[in-house]
Amino acid sequence: MLTSAPHLHVRRPSPTTAEFTVSTRPRDPTGTQRLLLLAVGALRLVLALGAGLLLYAEYWTQFHPSPASYRQSHLWLLPPEQHEFLLYATPPGHLAQEIAARTPAWALVPLCLGAVYVAIRRIHVEERLLVLRGLGIQTRSTPGTILLGWFGGGGGLGAGAGGGPTRFIPTEKIRDVLINEAFWGFGVRYILVVVVEGEEGLVVVFPKLLPRREVVEEVWRGVRGCLFDEGGGEHYQHQQQREEKRRKVKDTNKRRSAAAGAGAASGKKSPALVKEKGGEEVRNGS
Repeated sequence: MLTSAPHLHVRRPSPTTAEFTVSTRPRDPTGTQRLLLLAVGALRLVLALGAGLLLYAEYWTQFHPSPASYRQSHLWLLPPEQHEFLLYATPPGHLAQEIAARTPAWALVPLCLGAVYVAIRRIHVEERLLVLRGLGIQTRSTPGTILLGWFGGGGGLGAGAGGGPTRFIPTEKIRDVLINEAFWGFGVRYILVVVVEGEEGLVVVFPKLLPRREVVEEVWRGVRGCLFDEGGGEHYQHQQQREEKRRKVKDTNKRRSAAAGAGAASGKKSPALVKEKGGEEVRNGS
């Protein structure tokens, strides 16, 4: 309920630039889904803070069981006053100390680390493909955890802004963009791949989500149209025309609904039909 089937979002700032995003985030989340996401976020925060407090209590209970020994250790993570208040003056601190004292470290530490991992694990997966005619293509996917996203995918090479492994392939090294068939369990999946010059293997686009065939075909046509100019400009113009027609139809439906509501409120019969001929509206009244 918190995720949806992988769906495609296309953004075309110009005929020579296109961005294809496949995501499991709900396209139009309902009020119930928003509340559930907030509840899950709060639960993850409590889980991470509780696991951290348990690890903190386990360490100082094992090596420095008393406030005096903590003051003498000089390895302070917190000032002595805050340390004593956290572990000795708050109910969560008392509970963490009791659990740490009764549970062996070899069992408590892995459980706490597992809880932290679950708390920072991402719920939604998002993968992007950016196409720039004359420059190349760039692939990016969200990392598995929130922390990797904050630190730019670990801070290493291939880490994009905002997190996630990123790879850029120049146009001169792209030999072709194809749709391959691959066996997945007992079925067949359609995969978008890029043939790169000088590499034996193929670069798989959207490797985590592997969207359905309709999405793969739409992205394939858009990539070739934008990258190799195979009807790229015409495709962009047709898309703009379709969006304009949708807006006109939506506006017409709104006007009809408003006219019907006004007629019902006044006690008169609303116009039976609205037709557009030659750019003029013809209303057939009652």
